Amino acid sequence: MHRSTLTAPGFFAALLAAALALPASAQNAAKDREYTPTVGQEGKDVIWVPTPQALVERMLDMAKLTTQDIHYDLGSGDGRTVITAAKRGVQATGVEYNPDMVVLSERAAVKEGVSARAKFIRGDIFETDFSHATVVTLYLLPSLNLKLRPTILKMKPGTRVVSHAFSMDDWQPDQTDNVEGRTAYLWIVPAQVEGTWRWSAAAGGGQKEYELMLRQQFQQVEGLAKLDNGRMGQLRNVKLHGDQISFSIHETTGISGSIRRDFTGRVSGNTIQGVFKQPDTGNEVKWTATRVSNH
Repeated sequence: MHRSTLTAPGFFAALLAAALALPASAQNAAKDREYTPTVGQEGKDVIWVPTPQALVERMLDMAKLTTQDIHYDLGSGDGRTVITAAKRGVQATGVEYNPDMVVLSERAAVKEGVSARAKFIRGDIFETDFSHATVVTLYLLPSLNLKLRPTILKMKPGTRVVSHAFSMDDWQPDQTDNVEGRTAYLWIVPAQVEGTWRWSAAAGGGQKEYELMLRQQFQQVEGLAKLDNGRMGQLRNVKLHGDQISFSIHETTGISGSIRRDFTGRVSGNTIQGVFKQPDTGNEVKWTATRVSNH
């Protein structure tokens, strides 16, 4: 049997190496120790209170989330909404200011097997560009929702926005739902249609000129219709859903007679393209309107 021995220099070198290794080991252990958030802890703009999982599911259902969507969760906390969306096959991104929460979320995404679809950004929701999102979820405060509102209204018409608990002031939601006493609100970003629109379309054996003067407050639209003979038509049942618009124009034809034409169309910038049905034949006729004034 051979017994190994250390010379004095060798012994002190080994002792020094062991001493230096202790702080590094302690650091690694601290890094490996998982961060545990506390409900009610302070954040940059809000305290952290997680959305219950049942409500997360309902919010994504309200948004009619599909694999074709791009989802952003503003103030993503522990990442549960992003991870739930990713489990549905969606590319989802969470924006969270707390770096510890970002790391926690990333680890959770790996654990749930969705790290390829769930991304987390350490950033400020007011400085992060999420304009390409088609679905936005949030659980903030009324004041923060209101601060975000101008940015949201500039997003692509049809973008769905779902908020836990808090509204958007006088922008009325398109849908409200409730899960276990907690409320969720859905808004669909409306196209901007305010202004004067003109078009001509085949009607009554000839071409008829139309002019619409629309006033808009979010998805609520009203206005007046002018016909080519200078008479005013009655504009009714105006509905705006994202970039889809529909309305009826009632035209007086005699002492007591009238014709109703129902128009549907898709808004794209300063153009509306769609169809209406001839009241006598039921045939669909194409129409294209152009905005000639924004006021």
